Order: sequence, then structure tokens, then C-alpha cells
Amino acid sequence: MDKNMVTTTFNLEGYKIVENLGIVRGIIVRSRSVVGNIGAGLQSLVGGNITIYTELCESAREDSFELMLKHAEEHGANAIIGVRYDANEVSQGITEVLCYGTAVRVEKI
Repeated sequence: MDKNMVTTTFNLEGYKIVENLGIVRGIIVRSRSVVGNIGAGLQSLVGGNITIYTELCESAREDSFELMLKHAEEHGANAIIGVRYDANEVSQGITEVLCYGTAVRVEKI
């Protein structure tokens, strides 16, 4: 699926929705490693951006986004509207990242 056909809005400029295929999602559950926690702890002593956690979060978001795209393609969608992210701590040090939206079929106007 073309990533330009994925939006947080509920329409795509220049396209009309011809079929609503329902909710699609991608979910990833990640944990921090002991080594990562030590490295992040050392970075936090200096202050500023804790790059180890930033990279972990970005990776989890990207992976959940890619899984959502795959789920939408399995439903025959060519676009996804209303995309959102959600994150929850499942257990101490274990986080779930969910990317979800509405799979649709669109046609150019």
C-alpha cells in the first residue's frame, strides 16, 4: 500500500471512499533490555534526549504501522483513514504499541 494513502484525517483529498472495510490494526509488544536500561540510565545523568529509548519507541511505532498496512492489504484496502497510535504499559518495562485506523477502498475523483 502506498503510504501516501494513509492519513489521520477521515478523507483523502482528491479521492472518494467507495467502500468501508472496517478497523485494521498493528500491535507490537516490546520490552527494554537490561543493557538498554543501563545505557539509558547513563544518558539520563547527562540530561537531554535519551536516544536509546527514542530509538526503541520509534522502532515500535514503525513496526506497528507496517503491521497495520499489512492487515489493511489483507482486507483489500487501498487506503487507511483516521489513523491513530496508542501505547500502554502491559507490565513494568513492557509496552504495547497499537496503530489503528479504518481500512477503505477509494477512487480518484
